[in-house]
Amino acid sequence: MERKKVVIALGGNALGKGVTEQRKAVAKTAKVIVNLAQQGLDMIVTHGNGPQVGMIQDAMDEYVYQHKDYGPTPLPTSVAMSQGYIGIDLQNAIKYELYKRNLDIKVSTILSQVEVDPKDPAFDQPTKPIGRFMTKEEANEREKSGVVCIEDSGRGYREVVASPEPKRIRELETIRTLVHAGHIVITCGGGGIPVINHDGKLEGVNAVIDKDRVSSLLACQIDADYLIILTAVEKVAIHFGKEDQEWLSDMSVEQARHYMEEGEFPAGSMLPKIQAAVAFADSGKGRETLITLLEKASEGIQGKTGTRIHQ
Repeated sequence: MERKKVVIALGGNALGKGVTEQRKAVAKTAKVIVNLAQQGLDMIVTHGNGPQVGMIQDAMDEYVYQHKDYGPTPLPTSVAMSQGYIGIDLQNAIKYELYKRNLDIKVSTILSQVEVDPKDPAFDQPTKPIGRFMTKEEANEREKSGVVCIEDSGRGYREVVASPEPKRIRELETIRTLVHAGHIVITCGGGGIPVINHDGKLEGVNAVIDKDRVSSLLACQIDADYLIILTAVEKVAIHFGKEDQEWLSDMSVEQARHYMEEGEFPAGSMLPKIQAAVAFADSGKGRETLITLLEKASEGIQGKTGTRIHQ
């Protein structure tokens, strides 16, 4: 019997913030991933990189500030760095958990590039703040080189970049080959390294790709059975924070679209997760998305908790 394939998208709480905190966090995350693998599932793991890529970009910006002759580090380079060090921590934690359970399962990390459309409207309206806070004078200086900066909640100025739709995962065949060979694969970290295709030559672009959107795309293209989006709540709620708040265990694609139209999900938090969940669940017969807490993932896949989104 063919094994079920699962793409599991880890939220920030699964990774921690600093290097030490991250290693402690991924040790717990590894237990959840191996629990799922022991249920006979083929696992593809994606993850965010918000705090990590910010720390890298801040450090590189600070270096440029101190060394004027050193050019700025492009954001795609920082995304690649974050993929590498998060990936190796996750990989080692999963390997150790497998070792403790005497399980012979291989684990691989694939640095991934994700192609975006250079004509995506998001490039005309960059909204994603990145990097360190700057003074107005510093921001004005950065804008001379084409960088867009905005004032951020009274805390200073920050660079903003676009968040375009992911179109193609360039390492898809490598990922597919490793999954077929029985590996737990870690990939598409931080939404992937954003690139534009210039007649076969891939060129990094200053952008941030939403992790849940690319996880949904990956799940579709890898022909996964489940997409699990891990977040800070056990279930999705409507009327959140109000007297008539309602936790949802089950939601059809149609219902989810209705709730989105009604403005039930905040744009900065739950909305992109629901959009990603719907895109995958609606992409093929029998495909389901589960949204839940990290520690509830095993129970969720058994139908005991979480919010299930389906056709």
